[in-house]
Amino acid sequence: MDTGRSGRIRKVCVVGASGKLGQYLVRRALDHGWEVVGVCRERSVGKLDGFADRITVVPGDTNDPEVIRRAVAGCDGVLTVLVPWGVRQYSSGTARAVLDHAEPGARLVFSCGWHVPRDDKDRYTRTFTASVRIVTLLSRALRVVDVDDQLAAARLIFASDRRWTLVRASDLEEGESQGLPVWTRHVGDPLLKSNLTRRVDFALFMVEALTDDTLVQEAPAIVGRLAPSVLARRDES
Repeated sequence: MDTGRSGRIRKVCVVGASGKLGQYLVRRALDHGWEVVGVCRERSVGKLDGFADRITVVPGDTNDPEVIRRAVAGCDGVLTVLVPWGVRQYSSGTARAVLDHAEPGARLVFSCGWHVPRDDKDRYTRTFTASVRIVTLLSRALRVVDVDDQLAAARLIFASDRRWTLVRASDLEEGESQGLPVWTRHVGDPLLKSNLTRRVDFALFMVEALTDDTLVQEAPAIVGRLAPSVLARRDES
């Protein structure tokens, strides 16, 4: 397998393939003509019936190293949806398994939200910070999700010397594609003010990142290319 250039993608693993974003990722990868392996929890396998005979499904928890080892074998790229389910280090365990077991030189593209800071140049409003903390405390009390574990996953990724990209998304909505989202290096840029991206375009950005070497070891914060804040910036220029 030649993984020296990220443009040479033949086989891709989608970790978290059964969710809304995961299914968009699968469709995009298939549209490229790539061989696709999807990983999802056993109880969610049925959600991938629409791709029957077009992909290989590896059932199991995505934070299970053995499940991930089998799924990513021979893959040139890995698209990972970091979902902070429960309180079992699901996000960080998933990130660690992918980083540990993906092929040498493979392109690794992860998803998360704006709340994950890359460095001290990211800027958050008090309202945004307060809302994240409220969600974190409530979800932890209900044992539904663990937002802090997604931060732990990001730290593992940032510390890695692998060929990774961590795509940080705004709020998401359904709808027809508006094209490739725009991005900045830091949260707080006025370009991101509209805080809205189509989920289908989030998937588009992640898939395109597999073959974009300029995004290696970047954590782009994205927003829809037709968002008002983006159009306003274009008008100004």
